[in-house]
Amino acid sequence: MIEMRGINKTYHVRRREAGLGNAVRSLFSRGYTDVPALRDMTFTVPDGQIVGYIGPNGAGKSTTIKILCGILRPDSGTCTVNGLTPWADRKRHVARLGVVFGQRSQLWWDVPVMESLLLLKDIYRVPEQRFRENLDRLTALLDLGDLLKTPARMLSLGQRMRCEIAAALLHSPEVLFLDEPTIGLDAVSKLKVREFILEQNRLCGTTVLLTTHDMQDIDALCSRVLLIGKGRLLLDGDTALIRSMAGENLSTEESVADLYRRFGI
Repeated sequence: MIEMRGINKTYHVRRREAGLGNAVRSLFSRGYTDVPALRDMTFTVPDGQIVGYIGPNGAGKSTTIKILCGILRPDSGTCTVNGLTPWADRKRHVARLGVVFGQRSQLWWDVPVMESLLLLKDIYRVPEQRFRENLDRLTALLDLGDLLKTPARMLSLGQRMRCEIAAALLHSPEVLFLDEPTIGLDAVSKLKVREFILEQNRLCGTTVLLTTHDMQDIDALCSRVLLIGKGRLLLDGDTALIRSMAGENLSTEESVADLYRRFGI
């Protein structure tokens, strides 16, 4: 179970005006601005649920994921993932966690994907039998095949994302955080990733928190949606409610933009 209660996070951001004079002055006197990223963020995700976490750029989605992963510590509030505080029990926490950031890679760039998976096996101390069972299952479901023999730098974006998901699930995590996992993928690759996420949830009961700007991902995968704007949770409801507010064409950019406008974001 994922629980956040009254989480607040503010970034202390350096700011200066453009121009050479301002650049010189900033060497002696620096200006900073406090930028609230999360304000009293509170929600609960029960075991085995796939939840969509949506909102415009800068709303606080990635900050939430980083706190849940233990990368960031909030200014105040409480957070637990399966009974552990992410930033306080990080070693035990990450052993139960799978994370995919669409714009970042956990694969080593110049070596075959299989070498990265073997290294992750050692990092997570996955028993040999479980490693082989998981690898065989992931290879079949994600159609990895010869991709395991290919250096990550030579993979297409869609191929790499399938390998990234395999790497995140190699150690049988109880919770999976997906931060824009289908960004930049073609239609075929998106379908494969969506099918796999549903199958992983069905077979293993994996809890999934999905952040995305692609509302087709939400429509295909999620039973529940959290809408965030300006660091605040604005709406928590099932996908049918979101669809009724945005119109039946939930996947169109116009309907999503209209949904955001309704909440002033």
